[in-house]
Amino acid sequence: MADAKRLIGRRFSDASAQSDIKLWPFKVTPGPADKPMIMVSYKGEEKQLAAEEISSMVVVKMGEIAEAFLGTKVKNAVITVPAYFNDSQRQATKDAGAIAGLNVERIINEPTDAALTYGMQQKGTNVGAKNVLIFDLGGGTFDVSLLTIEEGIVEEIKRKHKQDISGNARALKRLRTPCKRVKRDLSSTVQKLIAGLKPVKMCLHDARMDTSSVHDVVLVGGSTRIPKVQKMLQEFFNGKELCKSINQDEAVAYGAAVRAAILDDAVVGDIMRVLIPKNTKVPAKREAIFTTNRDNQSNVLMRVYEGERTRTQDNNLLGEFVSARIPPAPRGVPQINECFELDANGILSVSTEVLLTGQKTKVTITNDKGRLSKEEIEKEAEKYKAEDEEYRKKVEAKLALKTTHTKSGTLSRMRRLTPSSGRLTRKRFKMLLLRPFIG
Repeated sequence: MADAKRLIGRRFSDASAQSDIKLWPFKVTPGPADKPMIMVSYKGEEKQLAAEEISSMVVVKMGEIAEAFLGTKVKNAVITVPAYFNDSQRQATKDAGAIAGLNVERIINEPTDAALTYGMQQKGTNVGAKNVLIFDLGGGTFDVSLLTIEEGIVEEIKRKHKQDISGNARALKRLRTPCKRVKRDLSSTVQKLIAGLKPVKMCLHDARMDTSSVHDVVLVGGSTRIPKVQKMLQEFFNGKELCKSINQDEAVAYGAAVRAAILDDAVVGDIMRVLIPKNTKVPAKREAIFTTNRDNQSNVLMRVYEGERTRTQDNNLLGEFVSARIPPAPRGVPQINECFELDANGILSVSTEVLLTGQKTKVTITNDKGRLSKEEIEKEAEKYKAEDEEYRKKVEAKLALKTTHTKSGTLSRMRRLTPSSGRLTRKRFKMLLLRPFIG
């Protein structure tokens, strides 16, 4: 079996599913609720497997590899998906992670993660915003995304996708011949398979940009190694040197790992901090000071939630963005001012400022899709009131213990390093440790 990703989150009767099924050598049948089921033979028995089940097997294996390398249990995951995935496909992917026994913290577009990898590689080498075109050509799909990267913040401008390069039956027949011959044939006929550079042209047109506005073209996906693809793309961008410095096969996975690290630092204890309580008169403005929770943390992921539950994961995520770059400093020292402004129309604007540098970022949340009603919020809060209170006490106790341990360990080290002026140094450091709790 293959291409389970092309069925995940789809109905058997979907036109795209039917088109793919005709090209596969294995059998796919309709299951409950029109779910496509893949027929397999295992130990002499015929079985039906959903795409989510097959994907979960892959996730389980990946988890086992990670655990063997890390020597510890893996419980959480960040999973990347093609840019064209709709809500049902993303939810089905999340379900696959749950079947595998993992808590899927985030589903992220593959081009965005590739851009994050590119941004990490270019870190400190450029000043100002850069427009980057991500050309993602894999084994079955083709995505083109145009993003702006500035100080590590990635913003997607436009994307064009749904170019199915597996939809050519004749090409697929060639792909089942010996590998060397396939690569040779594909190099010369890929122009037909991906319908030229139409998605690239459409992406630039929709973003109201021309080729001169693109600073870098980043190649992602194993098929971008095909010489014909690179030649076509380079000619289209007037001879511009293509970015091949990141590994085409690993770029997305690397970006996902970086994103997971950012998420790990996002919310200490997963406790919801309410800045605009319910029944607040609008327009309203609230500010709060946040800080880092590890040494030399370069930025902070700001996530905005709606709801009254104690844990952030139990509330409705409205949006997120990354703060401006934070200069290297011990944990708890940097101060990031976060400002929430809610206007009379219910439009929420959230901005952050790194107080040491004065650099700011801002996002406006206007989309009401998925927003909870007032009644739903109150019902959820009342239903889980006791559970939330118990969880809050556990987290507060855990954080208190962690803070005490950090103070003790740091002061002990400082005694060894500065025996002649220990009193002054310890007093100064105590003030620094208290700063995260101000505001």
